[in-house]
Amino acid sequence: MNAMFLSSCSLMATPSRKPPPCIPSLHHCYSRYNSCCSGYYLSFPLLSSPVHRLTVGAATPSNEGVVSVIDFEDFMEKDWSFLDSDRTNSEEEHKKKTDWIISKGEIAEKSRVLVCTGSEEFVDQLVDSLPCQLLLAVHDSLFLLAGIKEKYDEVKCWQGELIYVPEKWTPFDVIFLYFLPALPFELDRIFGELAKRCLPGALWEALPIILPLLPEVLTSSFAGARVVISHLQGREVLEQQRRQHPDVIISDLPDKLTLQKAAADHSFQMTEFVEEPGFYLAVLNFCDVKNPKD
Repeated sequence: MNAMFLSSCSLMATPSRKPPPCIPSLHHCYSRYNSCCSGYYLSFPLLSSPVHRLTVGAATPSNEGVVSVIDFEDFMEKDWSFLDSDRTNSEEEHKKKTDWIISKGEIAEKSRVLVCTGSEEFVDQLVDSLPCQLLLAVHDSLFLLAGIKEKYDEVKCWQGELIYVPEKWTPFDVIFLYFLPALPFELDRIFGELAKRCLPGALWEALPIILPLLPEVLTSSFAGARVVISHLQGREVLEQQRRQHPDVIISDLPDKLTLQKAAADHSFQMTEFVEEPGFYLAVLNFCDVKNPKD
């Protein structure tokens, strides 16, 4: 999969969000369209209509003549503005809950972190809070990724579905599924694909037996990748959001038993689950233990 460059993009306002100014050369912003755009730059004026035109032109130096332009099929840019809207929590509560979610990832300086369907505000707080080796933002919205990339050139961006994220960035040791109900796949499929991209646990077969006996501080050292699933406002607000945005939100938050079973089938162990009227959080560890002889 080759890199697609967002070069000199003119982003026009949508009804829901004021866009950033012209974004000069957004490197490492990868897209599901890359397979047909090798060696091209991408520009996409986002108009007030939900349908936008994707325009691709050859990235030819200015002194080599006119740059050819190819119009691709119209595509839909969905309204994701609700991700940054919180009518339930005060600003202080919102920040506190976000910090709590981030803390569950136990990010370290050498961590490789994936954020799926996150809000810009969540990525802002994540970047400001802890350094890491790699931060990859995965989202369906090119517009949202462009906003992230404008602010943080070091953050890599992938436009497309979680299950198609290239393995070249793996293994991840922290994965935030910030808005699971927007993913158009069954839990079994999601965990199956995550298992291929997660850092495995410690390197001996006896770990599943001794892990429950270890103190918590040692347990985190031997466990594999952590997956954090969250919703800042809980199930009731999600239902309201789903009625307002049925094209984006296509499923519910899983209950504890459903999540536990789907996760266990792919070697994920639930270590924490919180469901309150205004908050949802699940933390899972990847416990697929690799033998040193493998």
